[in-house]
Amino acid sequence: MKVSNFNELLAALAMKEDKIEVVRSFMATHSVILPPKTHVGGIAQENGKLPIIMFEHSDGFGLTADNQIHDLIIQTPVTHKAIFNAGTQEDLGTFEFSNLKVTGQFSFIMRNGSRNANIKIDNLHVLSADTRGYLEQPQKYGVNVLQGALTIYNFNPDASSLIRLQAKNISIGTEFNPVTGSGLFVGGFGDNGGKVEAEEIQTDTIYSTGRIPYGVADIITGAVFIVNSAHVKQLTHKGPTVTYGVNDMVLDAWGQVDNWLVEAPVISYGPSGVGFVNFGLVKNFVAKSAIETYGQGARGYNQYDGTLEEGQFDSIRTYGDGSIGIQVSKRVGSIHINGDVTTQGSIGNSLVKGVNVNLPAYALSVKDGGEINNFTLKGKMSTAGDKVTALYVEDGGKIQQLDLSTVPQATGTNSKSHEFLEGSYIGNLEQVKEFLS
Repeated sequence: MKVSNFNELLAALAMKEDKIEVVRSFMATHSVILPPKTHVGGIAQENGKLPIIMFEHSDGFGLTADNQIHDLIIQTPVTHKAIFNAGTQEDLGTFEFSNLKVTGQFSFIMRNGSRNANIKIDNLHVLSADTRGYLEQPQKYGVNVLQGALTIYNFNPDASSLIRLQAKNISIGTEFNPVTGSGLFVGGFGDNGGKVEAEEIQTDTIYSTGRIPYGVADIITGAVFIVNSAHVKQLTHKGPTVTYGVNDMVLDAWGQVDNWLVEAPVISYGPSGVGFVNFGLVKNFVAKSAIETYGQGARGYNQYDGTLEEGQFDSIRTYGDGSIGIQVSKRVGSIHINGDVTTQGSIGNSLVKGVNVNLPAYALSVKDGGEINNFTLKGKMSTAGDKVTALYVEDGGKIQQLDLSTVPQATGTNSKSHEFLEGSYIGNLEQVKEFLS
């Protein structure tokens, strides 16, 4: 059934039409709940443009079960939800979304009582959204995480509940209009609750910022945030992934990612915005482009908890005070840097597990309890700030095999090339000492 205005859309739903084609742009005065198995799609108008459905003061389309939405532009106020889950039955079935541009959050939150859902997304651009008002937030490591412009969240505490997800050709925000909140958010209910399993997630460009006031230490965001109880088998970023504000991580994992491929720049402009931070299990991470951070205390790569089995990086460059290039606090496998690890800053404030602390802008820092099985650097390691050590291994820090192509450089006043504290361990220490001399 073809519809060209809001009244015709409501009439089609009242008549239980299961396939509705939107042929004209129109204003909607209130949100619409799609009955189970209802499909809504747009038909290009005579000028080739897809129709726009503009929800004046409300959320947009609510989902129930086995719904499809495609070939549409959907606009709601940025603080509302363009698409949201309203389903309550145990098995929600399969949802398919394709060729959509939306203003407002794309939100699929599965709650207690619903146990299964399959979601397939292809070609979705969330143009603008503001998710700061949504209170369903993961809480761990002393922080809360804001939801994303695209949020897939299993909020059912039942450990047997599961969302299966496939998502590709995802874009969020624009370079000059980042979304507010996180960008892509995929998560389950805590460490032992409902789960999300994703075969593949593929993004194009993501631009996000939390608009978090400076000094707030217990709220964070992520341009891409894989939260606990989420498992992604293949995660690929084809375009730039960028954050702008305070505590805005770029790539963050509390869950599990088997293969993580970064084909374009990872950039953080704000204070305490880490390029890649891992608290979960990442088996294989490959960054073919540089990770760059510009704000104070904005580190390049941080391993706080969990582990990274193998990481391959292009280059890591930080520019702010307190902005460490690489910091490892737990055991990881192999880290290979094909380019350089460089920092420009001195000592500065940085957010660490919900607490602001002062840190020097080390190039590589291995903390007590941190261990690297194999660290290989093909380019240079350098720092430019005052009172900074380029290569720093604390008491209790370990590097089983350390291979450098050049001697680390520390050009700032009262700075050091390297320091291995008493109680630290370098497996090939004699070879390293000879090289550094």
